[in-house]
Amino acid sequence: MSPEQQLELLTLNCVDLITREQLLEKLKQNRPLRIKYGADPSAPDLHLGHSIPLRKLKQFQDLGHQVIFIIGDFTGRIGDPSGRTKTRPILSDEEIKANAATYVEQVGHILDTDRCQIVYNSSWFTEMTTTELLNLASQYSVARMLERDDFALRLKNEIPITVLELLYPLIQAYDSVAVKADVELGGTDQLFNFLVGRDIMRAYGLEPQVVMTFPLLVGTDGEKKMSKSLGNYVGITEPPGEMFGKLMSIPDEIMPDYYRLLLEKSPAEVQQLQEALDNGSLHPRSVKADLAEAIVAMYHSEESAADARQEFDRVFSAGQQPSEMPDIVIDNADLEDGRIWIVDLIMQADFANSKGEARRLIRQGAVSINEETIADETAEVPATNGDVLRVGRRRFARIQIQE
Repeated sequence: MSPEQQLELLTLNCVDLITREQLLEKLKQNRPLRIKYGADPSAPDLHLGHSIPLRKLKQFQDLGHQVIFIIGDFTGRIGDPSGRTKTRPILSDEEIKANAATYVEQVGHILDTDRCQIVYNSSWFTEMTTTELLNLASQYSVARMLERDDFALRLKNEIPITVLELLYPLIQAYDSVAVKADVELGGTDQLFNFLVGRDIMRAYGLEPQVVMTFPLLVGTDGEKKMSKSLGNYVGITEPPGEMFGKLMSIPDEIMPDYYRLLLEKSPAEVQQLQEALDNGSLHPRSVKADLAEAIVAMYHSEESAADARQEFDRVFSAGQQPSEMPDIVIDNADLEDGRIWIVDLIMQADFANSKGEARRLIRQGAVSINEETIADETAEVPATNGDVLRVGRRRFARIQIQE
């Protein structure tokens, strides 16, 4: 591809590009650019929201550029204050290591990790002297830092901001110095951090990185950004059936964004899809099923995706039970007259995080055994080999009595 063609491909769906001219100039240098992407291991799983910048990294990689994946095992101890209304709890070294251990394997579902430079930012920060840290801190003013929307809002509402949080953008910015980044990309919530990176690179005598931001994906609730903590996420390593079912639950109105951001359809293709939905020539359910099948195929296989779609149709359209489901193994000695409290059964199936949640599910009419709804949260139900517990639309488990 020519530099101009690369530019058009790489900037598809880009929100902030600082600057387009600088990126084109770098592409014209006919050398592998160093593309920085950082992720703090604050949670163990990556979801489809993370896939948007990761797939853009794959495009850079396929064009011959060098992807530098920074695992923020040092910055993760602080926690990114972006979008936060209060100070994050400091993670332990054990939590950081456990989360970081899963990242490389998960990233391998999208990137060719053999061609990535994977680094941990603790490798340079643990070597940084106090004098060097003070020098870094001297490169940026408090006034500039407090221009950040997150900090300004917290000041206005008299919510404390720790000095540690003020240091976070500087420390993340220094990553760009350490790896001599040509380009840094990520979500729109990272724009301030990336711009600090440009300033810090100048302060250290380096050419400033190009900044590219991409949209944050709305979660399956159709309201807030996808987040594991909000429970509105689709993990990129989830089983095919689970991925398909979650994607079928998204509101119709956000389907075009999923096509645009996750399948990287062109604006013209998305517009054509939207028009077909508006005029009724396409049914939302079939469009959503096509979307879910395509996404599952990206992270598993076309065969797995087709099987997941067939199973979904069999269970949710034809009203049948799944062909495969987990067992709830119950010791016969734990039963009284062959019966078990329905709340205990739900908990043993791992279908609720607490007994309180299990009770709420029962009150909502979301619990059944052999398709008979259990409405009484105090009910003692018969436990028989082969009986099927269903909670909600997608969760099934078969009872197995152990003598």
